[in-house]
Amino acid sequence: MPVLKVENLTKSFGRTHVLKGVSFDLCEGEVLSVIGSSGSGKTTLLRCINQLETANSGRIIVGGRMVFDSSSEKKLTKKEKRENQLQIGLVFQSFNLFPQYTALDNVTLALKSLAKNRTDFRKNRKQIHSEIEDKAKSILMRVGLSDKFYSYPCELSGGQQQRVSIARAMALEPKILFFDEPTSALDPELTGEILKVIRQLASDSMTMVIVTHEMAFAEAVSTKVIFMDDGVIESCGTPNEVFRENPSDRLKEFLRKYE
Repeated sequence: MPVLKVENLTKSFGRTHVLKGVSFDLCEGEVLSVIGSSGSGKTTLLRCINQLETANSGRIIVGGRMVFDSSSEKKLTKKEKRENQLQIGLVFQSFNLFPQYTALDNVTLALKSLAKNRTDFRKNRKQIHSEIEDKAKSILMRVGLSDKFYSYPCELSGGQQQRVSIARAMALEPKILFFDEPTSALDPELTGEILKVIRQLASDSMTMVIVTHEMAFAEAVSTKVIFMDDGVIESCGTPNEVFRENPSDRLKEFLRKYE
């Protein structure tokens, strides 16, 4: 059973049709790279799956839960929407860290907020907070920031800030981790450290969807690649199928920009 299933998704902004019937699925442990020119619908697709935008029609199923169904008259409650969002971790282009909090606090904030809903929170507050901090430190160590627990964002490089953002997304143990151009805000020298972290997550069988312009990286790390063009999936398959065996004329034209 796919952990993510997208069926005939459409999205328009006024008269501009951005998504024109997009369908695909993703199984647990797979890494999907979404490539395509600016304006092809990649980021809008991610935002619709993450419920940051509401699609016009279609269905989105995450972990067996219906996240969006335009044909259903039943409206999701705020609680159901929140539960759906917790299944998905999103790493933004521009980090979106709280500047007034340390790296450790940026990772623990959501966990501490959720912990308040536990029935034993008042009785075991100190123990729960200690467990949360231990978990956050473990994740920060996993992304190579064992010496930056108490550093503020302004004291971190762009690559380090992005790794804190990745750790924050991982902390809630989402079923799928989404990356929206994770290296676009970084200097070329810092890009490699983020790609290294993502490669490690892939080797750990983390299910991921990555919107990227790093073609060599997409080919190396992905189990599946989608090439979007003008709001539709123009090509889909394994990296070898998409990039090597039978690239379409439109994909060849796109790839020539990266030669």
